[in-house]
Formats: sequence, structure tokens, C-alpha cells
Amino acid sequence: MARAQVTDLVVVLPGILGSRLADADGRAVWDLSGPALLRGLRGFGRSVDALRLPKDIGDGDPGDGVVPVGLMPDLHALPGIWHPVDGYTDLLRWLERHFTLSVSDNLLTFPYDWRLSCRHSAERLKGRIDLELERWRASAPERREARVVFLCHGMGGLVARHYVERLGGHGITRRVITLGTPHRGSVRALADLVEGERTADPDLGPFARSLPSLHQLAPDYACVEGPDGLAHLRDLPGLPGVDEALLADAARFHADLRGAPPRADLYAIAGTGQPTATTARYAGDRLTLIPGPDGDGTVPRLGGAAGPGTPYEPCTPYEQHGSLQNNRAVREALRGLLGDGPPLPGSADGTDRTDGAVRTDGAHGPDGADRTHGADPAARLGVRLLPVLPAGVPYEVTVTAPDDARLLMAELRPADGGRPVARALRSLGGGRYGVAFPPPEPGAYRLSVGPVTALSVIRRSAL
Repeated sequence: MARAQVTDLVVVLPGILGSRLADADGRAVWDLSGPALLRGLRGFGRSVDALRLPKDIGDGDPGDGVVPVGLMPDLHALPGIWHPVDGYTDLLRWLERHFTLSVSDNLLTFPYDWRLSCRHSAERLKGRIDLELERWRASAPERREARVVFLCHGMGGLVARHYVERLGGHGITRRVITLGTPHRGSVRALADLVEGERTADPDLGPFARSLPSLHQLAPDYACVEGPDGLAHLRDLPGLPGVDEALLADAARFHADLRGAPPRADLYAIAGTGQPTATTARYAGDRLTLIPGPDGDGTVPRLGGAAGPGTPYEPCTPYEQHGSLQNNRAVREALRGLLGDGPPLPGSADGTDRTDGAVRTDGAHGPDGADRTHGADPAARLGVRLLPVLPAGVPYEVTVTAPDDARLLMAELRPADGGRPVARALRSLGGGRYGVAFPPPEPGAYRLSVGPVTALSVIRRSAL
């Protein structure tokens, strides 16, 4: 099949944790993915203190010599900071196969130091785009009017939006496409801040609380239940685990984005149908997430809404956060969004995908990144499971479907390429299905859930 013509510069921005980091000598300080994830996480907590940021860093650089060196290629996670994400190598290869795009030519990746403020990363993005767009426009006469298309996952969408809407990038930007970006924040990020001391690795708590970026992912809407109803974080002084100065600055960051007029086409793609906390209850020094029915398992639909100026959602796949970039319906929408034409409607193949990470010190984490696509009722599956599971505990998965007449299978596949284990789901009534795998060996895993026929097709084909 002929590749679709793209004359613009396409820039891919990952989410939090999605950029590899190295020190001044080139040694990796964050590069834990795929088969190395488990081994690296065992010792990461002991060295994380070197990555902790100084208080009152604001939008500055800590001067510690840490630099971003590339995108995370494979499954990565850091329990207590963010749920597992399935990397970006597959997305980049798909883009090169289906469009006239080439990495380091007109398909750029923008790794950034995900610890730092989104404003800081946006300033770096501006410098990179100024150089790269000039190079690309000068490379051929037909490219002189080329513009930039941003393809962003998670927090990368906030970085791109600040560049476009606050730093003058709108003049050269054709559109901003976001996948699971918490435009109004995620309660999951708030929980990681408040409950940081109670994670399997307590060293991660102080590290998390030092990050301007994680505070900028906290909800920008009334989300905490109280005696007078839902309250904004700004109205809850003394909330443990958060840096109040960073939280106040995060509120200003979001207010600036809300107050900026729409200056470039913004297309927000958000996962749906997965159990996702939209609100929380704080009592007895504990923050309890209140499950809701809609979101991508990490970012609720309310938090993922971009607000006024968004033309429309090209698709709303039944998908969880960690695999949105690999979702088939999303990719069908990208076929139109990366060109000049309208986005194409999403397709449905009825398959979920769940990614996760396991730790031998008592935590293992498939995060429920399901791959159910499109609006076909047969494909409307929601997956509930724990992102981090203690070693030695059975791996239980609950799936919601439109009815009780489904033949569903679940396949647990080790990320290191080991032999997968498949199990049939049993109906629990009311459109709910369940399955329990024997306790898996410590490691990183991917879970696929879907109709028996769809799973067999996925295993025989590649995107």
C-alpha cells in the first residue's frame, strides 16, 4: 500500500516517564523498560534521591546535568508516579510505514526531562522547532510552506499546548493531536502525591513531591469530596503529600491555558469505558479514589476534556491510557489528522490490551491498557485490574461488556517474550466477566482481552 503524503513536520511528544534520561557522562538514570524494567526498579528507589528536585525550583533547571536522550521504546512504569505505558517504538514504526515520514527527517521525537515544569519543557520545544522547521522547509521547494503537527501522549499534550498557546507556536502549527492528555488533570496524579509515603518504595514519595510536572497533572477541577460538596485543591490547605507552592503554580499553569484563545486546531482523543476515578474522598489522613465509569483507567473523561476550541474528538476508543498510542481506532483517526483531510472514522476489532509491570519486592502491575476500539457494542469492553500487584497473589481481571452473551478470552503475555497464558472469562451476570490467573512470576506483562475470534486474528497479524 502506498504511503500517504505528508509535507509537514510531525513531532511526537511522550507522556510523563516516557523520555529516557541520562547524566552528564551519558549514563542512564531513567531507562527502565521492557525486560529490564523489573531488574531496574529493584534498585531505582535507592538511587532516586539524586533525581529529586530542589525546593522552589519553579520553571527552572536544577543544573544536575540530567538530559533527555530519547523516547522510551517499550513498556515502562514507576509505581507511585504513573501507571504503566507501552512505549513508542511501535507507533513510530507505524507512522513510517503508512506515511512519507522518516525519523530524524520529518518525523521528530521530542524527549524532555519529565521531572520539570511543562513550561520549561515548552521553552525547550520552542528552540527545537525553530531549528528543525527551518531545516525542513529549506530541504525542498514544495516544503517551503510546511507547518508542524504535534502528536502527543499524556503530559506531552500540555507541553505542546503551552508552546502553541503561550509561546507563539500557533503561527507555524497546523494542529495539535493529544492522546489521553489530562487537560484538566487526573485524580491519579493527586493520589500519587498524597499517598506517596505508602507506596511499595517509600523513597519515591519525597521524589514525587519534588516534581513540578506531577503537580501540573493534578486535577484543575473540584474533585475532593467534603462536607460542603466537591472542593478544588486550592481550597484544601494542608493536604499532605503535595507541595502547596507547586500546586498553586500548577493552578496558574492551567488557568493560563484556559485563558488563551484557541490558536491552532486541537484534537483531543480520550479513552473511554474504563473504570476511572474522577473524584476522591479525603478523611482520616487517607485519600480514597472514587471509581467512576468513564475514562482511560488513568485520566477521566472530565480531566481529559480540552474545553472550548477543540473541534471534536476524532474517536473515543474503549482503551486505557497506557496503549492509546497503539490503538487501532486511534490510528485510523490519525490517517486523516496527519494529512489535510478530515479524520477517518475508527474501526473496531473487539480486542483489549493491558500493559503493566511486576516487581519482586512485592508489586506487580498490569495497568489495564485495553485495546477495544470503535463504537460497535461488541467492542465495548472495560477492564478493571490493579496496576501494581504483590508478588504471589493471583492476577484477577474483571471485564464489563454490553451483555452476558459474550465468549471472551484473556491472554497474559510476559514482556520478555515468554510463553503466554490464556484463560476463558466466566460470566458474573449483569454484563460482568471475570478471570483469575495463577500468581505470575515477577516481571512485566501485557494482557489482551477480547472475543475469541478477535484475539486469534490479532495474534496472526501486525499493525
